[in-house]
Amino acid sequence: MSLAYVIVGLLLLVFGGEFLVRSSVALSFKLNISKMVIGMTVVSFATSAPELLVSLQAAIDGSPAIAINNVIGSNIANIGLVLGVTAIIAPIAVSKDFYKLNWPVMMLFSVVLYYFLWNDGVLTRNEGMILFLGLIVFLVVLIKSAKNTNDSDEVDEKLAGAKYINIFIWLLLGGAALYYGSDLLVVGAKDFAQKIGVSEGVISITMIAIGTSVPELSASIIAAVRGEKAISLGNLIGSNIFNISSVLGLTSIIKDIPVTEQQILNYDIFWMLGFTFAILPLVFLPKKYELNRLKGLVLFIGYLIFIYSIF
Repeated sequence: MSLAYVIVGLLLLVFGGEFLVRSSVALSFKLNISKMVIGMTVVSFATSAPELLVSLQAAIDGSPAIAINNVIGSNIANIGLVLGVTAIIAPIAVSKDFYKLNWPVMMLFSVVLYYFLWNDGVLTRNEGMILFLGLIVFLVVLIKSAKNTNDSDEVDEKLAGAKYINIFIWLLLGGAALYYGSDLLVVGAKDFAQKIGVSEGVISITMIAIGTSVPELSASIIAAVRGEKAISLGNLIGSNIFNISSVLGLTSIIKDIPVTEQQILNYDIFWMLGFTFAILPLVFLPKKYELNRLKGLVLFIGYLIFIYSIF
């Protein structure tokens, strides 16, 4: 029964995230917010909603290991699984913004998170506020720098014509699906972990993390197969930044998140830091500004090794 809860919970999170993105983008168009700003802020927040709800629910239910490892595992999956598989299907071009802004900020947030957890074994409200304020500063810089370029995240312009009643229904469905999905997933994951004799941290960094990364993975694969512009490296880096700063930041502001499983600090977070750093040399060697199939294969094999080592 616990496995059924996990599966149903993941499905609800996927559908809930999709409806929330759709309603958020449509409402933003109604409020005359620019397409660029919608892509950088509204969509990013909406796609982080599943991780946020799961981490918040886990922290409230007394399962801080799930709250932390949900984000750590999701960040690893975004790079090793999503980026790796997408690059294997179709090479990804990398812009210069990668090393000028996006990668340094992602690395900084990752190191700061490690320091906060290592320092006293708990992510406190003040530390959560620092992470969230850091996100706001990053978004301001990002939007200002993007105004000088013609690049913008792809946003479905068809949603500009959506009716208010449709937006309300999507928002209602998305909110309900995310709420009940996160509740079922956390309850099912805790029970499943006890039944197979592994820690909650192991379940959250593998099963739950992969589940919350499914939307990004499916979107990337579909775009690559169709020969369209695949999900960019910048988008995935942005997702990782949002996971740390908004998901763990907001969750810890509401409730302190203690480190209850030492494996998080001794092992799991070093994999996240390793994958985060690894993108830099891969982008420049041997061919600059491109993640080709071979580099994607390296990332994907690294992810498989990580999953194998966890169990």
